[in-house]
Amino acid sequence: MRPLDPRLLRQARAARSYVLLTTALGTASAALVVVQAFAIAFALGPVVVATSPGGDGAVDQAAVARWLAVLAGAAVGRAAVAWAQERFGRRAATAVVADLREQVVGHAVALGPRPPAGAAPSDVATLATRGLNDLEPYLVRFLPQLLLTALVTPATVLVVLGLDWVSALIAVVTLPLVPFFMWLIGTMTAGTSERRLATVERLGSQVLDLIAGLPTLRAFGREFGPAARVRALGESSRRATMGTLRVAFLSGAVLELLTTLCVAIIAVGVGLRLVHGGMELVPAIAVLVLAPEIFLPLRRVGSEFHASTDGLAATRRAFAVLDLPVTDSSTDGERTSGAAPTATGLAGGTLVLDDVTVRAPGRDVDAPAHLTARIALGSGEPGGGRVVALRGPSGAGKSTLVLLLLGLLRPDHGSISPVLPWDQVAWVPQRPAIGPGTVRDVVTDGREVPPETLAAAAATTGLDAVLADLPGGWDAPVGLGGVGLSVGQRQRVALARALVGAADRPVVVLDEPTAHLDARGEQVVLDTVRAWREAGRTVLVVAHRASLLGLADQVVDVEAREVARA
Repeated sequence: MRPLDPRLLRQARAARSYVLLTTALGTASAALVVVQAFAIAFALGPVVVATSPGGDGAVDQAAVARWLAVLAGAAVGRAAVAWAQERFGRRAATAVVADLREQVVGHAVALGPRPPAGAAPSDVATLATRGLNDLEPYLVRFLPQLLLTALVTPATVLVVLGLDWVSALIAVVTLPLVPFFMWLIGTMTAGTSERRLATVERLGSQVLDLIAGLPTLRAFGREFGPAARVRALGESSRRATMGTLRVAFLSGAVLELLTTLCVAIIAVGVGLRLVHGGMELVPAIAVLVLAPEIFLPLRRVGSEFHASTDGLAATRRAFAVLDLPVTDSSTDGERTSGAAPTATGLAGGTLVLDDVTVRAPGRDVDAPAHLTARIALGSGEPGGGRVVALRGPSGAGKSTLVLLLLGLLRPDHGSISPVLPWDQVAWVPQRPAIGPGTVRDVVTDGREVPPETLAAAAATTGLDAVLADLPGGWDAPVGLGGVGLSVGQRQRVALARALVGAADRPVVVLDEPTAHLDARGEQVVLDTVRAWREAGRTVLVVAHRASLLGLADQVVDVEAREVARA
């Protein structure tokens, strides 16, 4: 296991600056450790010699005071270095996590609504929140200690070599035992963090599914049914957390014992030679002070070993998402470039579909399969609109075709020209996204809209009848996802929002707008579609019912075909 993934330095600019700063602070810490050891030795040694049996009792108080001042300065300096490491470490960790989180979420969005395995929205949500948060202890605690080990430990050994070669030899011989046992622990616990992160992602996905389905469960009076499942998820999370804690305690205890024994061996050797006159007191004190400092960074690295594994596991998962190829990059470039069609360019234009084919995920089926069509768009003038219906059986790829037209997916074969720019399309999917707020907030998206415009949209979509039955009318509260409204009422709200918020957009896309409506609701949709057509707009509608098909100026048949396995 590599303690530092080079891709982290390439992907996150804040990480590079942080590593350089930590290196500088580590160098300063190494120098201060040596200064502190010599200050203690030169301040304490003469006092011990002068006051011991056979000593003359004369102490150079001025010299001792100077060394005590140096000792105080070194202690303050080490405290300042530790404070800077913690402060700037947390800042850098926040910046690195935010940077990676933005990249992961942005890349997940670029992958489209049908991402490859490992980049499902629920997995990305867990990774971007709980998963990447594991990088903070890794950057704040583990990485600084790792760099201190690379700087302080060799510098301290060299200083000890200049004072006492025997102690330096003992340190050189015993030091490799620490990384060996770290490797041994890492081998024994290999995959623990990956399994833990996978468990957390699975738990997050299941909890999100439960939350998403809670309105349906409440509608059928089954909201208390998943209680056992929630308890099981909590127990799984507890087991995953306890597994991580076991790794932390194991690594910390083993390395604490090992480094304590190594320091004890040096101390015993120095003490015996000091008693038999084989070593002077001042260098002996300096060696005794420096011996724990040789192993201290390694001890701290071991105690933060679990932060390393968790942080690197989160980093690998983030890079696994970032490494997934974006299949709709070319269409995205067309959509965001200056060459995208303008509203004037769309009006009266033509959408050309040439042998468009998309392989259905998880099935040996092309849906749609080899679709070729020319779709004439409305003129943009009153009375010059058009209604285009996309017809086909369930699973034929009609909703996929809508995503292709919007540039959210790229066909596996064939082409679409031009891709509809998002800022010129009003899209009402099968299940419109409705945020919490009042009915007015949902319809206007928080913008200032004249009352007469709202009234006209409500009258066209039949929302006025809904408002008459809701306590508070336009100010009636609506929950997340439209909680508090029926399916038909939500559809009317979504249609009114499309009328109000996209009045200047030449294209309206409706995905199965009458799928869950009764006859009255269906008539509202038909009237709204007619109003859009009369205004000169193009309405692309995924349709099953004869009423919508009969309203269409053009019907595009979409079909799926099985693909023979190789």
